[in-house]
Amino acid sequence: MVSKGRRLLDNLPADLTSFVDRRLELAEVKRLLSLARLVTLTGVGGVGKTRLALRAATDLRRAFADGVWMVELAALTDPELLVQTVAGHLGLGDQSARPPLTALSERIADKQMLIVLDNCEHLLDACATLAHELLRASPGLRILSTSREPLGVYGEHVLAVPPLSVPTESPESVTVSAAVALFADRAASVVPRFAVTPDNAAVLGRLCQRLEGIPLAIELAAVRLRALSAQQLLDRLDDRFELLSGGPRTKPHRQQTLRALLDWSRDLCSSQEQTLWARLSVFYGGFGLEAVEEVCSLRGLPRESILDILIQLVDKSILIRDEAAPDRYRLLETMRQYGAELLSGSGELTALRRRHRDYYERLAVRAEAEWFGGQQLEWTNRLRREHANLRAALDFCRTEPGEAEAGLLMAAALRVYWLGSGLIREGRGWLDRLLPLHTEATPARAKALWLDTWLSLLQNDEAAALPMLKASRALAEKLDDASALAYVAQITGLAEFRGDLPATVALFEEALAQHRAAGDLMGTAYALIRLATTSILLDDADRAVAYCEECIALSASHGEVWFRAHTLWMMGIAVWRAGGYRRAAALEQESIRIKGAFHDQVGVAIGIEVLAWIAAAEGYSERAATLLGALETIWLRTGISLFNFVTAYHDQCQENTREILAGKGYESAYRRGTRFTVEDAISFALEAKPDSAAAVKPEAESGPLTRREMEIAELVAQGLSNKEIAAALVIATRTAEGHVEHILTKLGFTSRVQIAAWAVQHGRHR
Repeated sequence: MVSKGRRLLDNLPADLTSFVDRRLELAEVKRLLSLARLVTLTGVGGVGKTRLALRAATDLRRAFADGVWMVELAALTDPELLVQTVAGHLGLGDQSARPPLTALSERIADKQMLIVLDNCEHLLDACATLAHELLRASPGLRILSTSREPLGVYGEHVLAVPPLSVPTESPESVTVSAAVALFADRAASVVPRFAVTPDNAAVLGRLCQRLEGIPLAIELAAVRLRALSAQQLLDRLDDRFELLSGGPRTKPHRQQTLRALLDWSRDLCSSQEQTLWARLSVFYGGFGLEAVEEVCSLRGLPRESILDILIQLVDKSILIRDEAAPDRYRLLETMRQYGAELLSGSGELTALRRRHRDYYERLAVRAEAEWFGGQQLEWTNRLRREHANLRAALDFCRTEPGEAEAGLLMAAALRVYWLGSGLIREGRGWLDRLLPLHTEATPARAKALWLDTWLSLLQNDEAAALPMLKASRALAEKLDDASALAYVAQITGLAEFRGDLPATVALFEEALAQHRAAGDLMGTAYALIRLATTSILLDDADRAVAYCEECIALSASHGEVWFRAHTLWMMGIAVWRAGGYRRAAALEQESIRIKGAFHDQVGVAIGIEVLAWIAAAEGYSERAATLLGALETIWLRTGISLFNFVTAYHDQCQENTREILAGKGYESAYRRGTRFTVEDAISFALEAKPDSAAAVKPEAESGPLTRREMEIAELVAQGLSNKEIAAALVIATRTAEGHVEHILTKLGFTSRVQIAAWAVQHGRHR
C-alpha cells in the first residue's frame, strides 16, 4: 500500500459532472481487480463504461505505488501506434530502436500500477496482445479495460455494465431509480431548481423507462428541457421509438434505443447543423474554430456561418466545449461515430479527409517555418494538442493512393515536434512507412531520407541509418538540393562522430557554411552546437565557448529558446571542464528550466547529468549520487542511452562518488533519486544551493584543491604514475586519472611536471 503521506501518481481527468449511483457495480469492479489482473467492462455505447472505470481507478489510487494511468484510445486509429501511445500516457515514451512492446514490458516489469485502457473495441487484437505481454512481464500490473466486447485474453474477468435502474410501475420506485436520479441531476444543470415532484414523477419514470436507463441517452434527453417540457419530451420519444419498433431489429434493443435517440437528436438539428455534425467526425481528440472553418466550409456551409452553427451544436449537447481549453471543442466518441456514419453516406468522406489533411499539413509547415522564433513553446503546445489530428492526417496519406508525397512533406516538417518533444520513435515510424510509398526523386523524399537517417542515429540504429545516409546523399546530389546537402554533411559528421574528429569538424564547418548561405537558422544553430561539441572533445574549451556564444547570440536575436537551452548545456560542460563550477551549474539549471517547459526529457536528463558532475567536483557527493539516481529513471523513461561523448565523464563521476560515500551511503542517496518523478528531479536539480540535509559538505580545501586532490598532487610530485597512485590509495586507475585531470583543470596546468612543482612550492610535499 502507498504510505499515507505519499503524493499520488496518476493522469486521471477530473469529474466535470456528479457521479450518480453505480455503488454495486463500483464495488464489483474493485472486487474483481483484487482477484484478477485484467478486468474488462463491456456494454453498449453510452452505458457508462468509461465513467465507471474512471471512478474505480480514482478510488484505487492509493493501492498502486507506481500510479494509476488512464489511456484514452478513441482517437487512435492505427494499431501500430498503440504501444507508444500507452507508453506516452505512462510518461515512458521510449525513443530507442528496440521493439516498442519489448521496451515497455521491460520498463514496467517491477512496477505496481493500474492501467485503464478506454475504448478498446476498434483495436481489439492489438489491445489483447498488449495486455497479454504487459501482464506477463509485470507481476504488479493490473489492467482495467472498457470495450464493446471482451479482449479475449486468458485470465480476463468480464463485467457487463448494465443500464441504470429504471422505475417499475409503482410510484415509489421513481424516487429510488438511479436513472431518474441521473435525469434530475442533469436537468438541474439546464433548468435551475429542477426536481422530482409528485406532479412530474410519473412522466419522468416513463421517460427513463423509454430510455432504458442508458446514461448517455438520459443526458442527451435531459438537455432538451431547455426547450421542451418533460411531457413534450416523452411524447416525442414515444413517437420515435414506436416508429422504430415497426421495422426489423438487427441490433440489440438497447442499441436501438440509443440509435433512436441519436436519430432524434439529428432530427432536432437543422440541415446545416446535421451537415456540420457529420463533417466534424473527421477530427480526432478535439479541434478549434479555425480548423473547423478551414475544413468544413465547402458547399452548403459558408465559412461565415460556421461559428453560429458550432454554437448551436454546443447548445444541443452534440458538441462539448473543452473546459481546459475553452477555444477547443470535441465530439463524444458515440457522437463522432454517428457523425462518421452520416458522412460516409454523403459522398464527402474522402474530400473532407483530404481537406483535414491539407489543414494539418499547412499547420506543420508553418510550425517549422516559425520555429526559430519567439513562439516556440506555443507551437510545441499547439502541436501536442493536435497530436491525434496530426496522426489522422498522416494516416490518410499512408492509406489513400497518391497521397504519400504529401505525407512525407508533413512528417518531415514535423521534425521540430519529433525532436523537440521527444517523439523520435513516432517520427521515424511515419517516415519508415511513407518512404516506400513515394520513391520518385523529389525534394520531399530527399528531406524525409536525411531526417529518417538522423532519427535512426539518435536511436543508435546505425545498421538502418548508414544505407539511408548513402541514399540521402545520392538523391541530394541528383537534385542539387542545397538544403539537403547541408543536412547530409551534418548527419555524416554525426555518423563519424566517434571516429576521425578533424574530419568530423570539416563536415560540420561545411554544413555551417551551407546553412548560412541558405539562410537556414535552424541548420546554422545545429552546426554551431556540433562544432562546440567537437571542440570540447579536442580539449579546446575557448573555441567551444566561442561557438556557444555565437549560437546564443543568434537565438537571442530571434527570441528563440530551444536551441539556446541546448547551447547552454554544451557551454556548461566547457565551463565545468575549465573549473568554473558555479557558473557551469547556473548554465545547466537555466537549460533544464527551458527544456522542462518543452517536456523534453532528454534535454532535462543531459542537464541533470552535468549537474551531477559539478556536485561531485565540488564535494557534494550525496547530491551527486541522488542526481545520478534520478537520471536512471529519466533515461529509462526515454529509452535513449547517454550520448557517447559524455559516458566517460558519467563513469568517472559515479566511481568518484561511490568511493567517497562508500557502499551504503552511495546506495541510499542513489535510491532516493530513483524514486523521483521527472518533476521531482527537476525541482531537486534547480535548487539554488545544495541542500545541506542531502549533501556532503565539501572537504576542507588546501588552496584551490580538495584534501584528496592535494594528496594526489603530492603523489604526482613523488613521481608516481596514475596506476601507482591508484594502488597507493586503493582506488580505481580511472578514478586516479580523473583526479589528475581535475587538478590540471583547476590549476590551469597542462603537465604533471607543473603539478609537482606547485605541490613542492606550496610546502605540502612530504
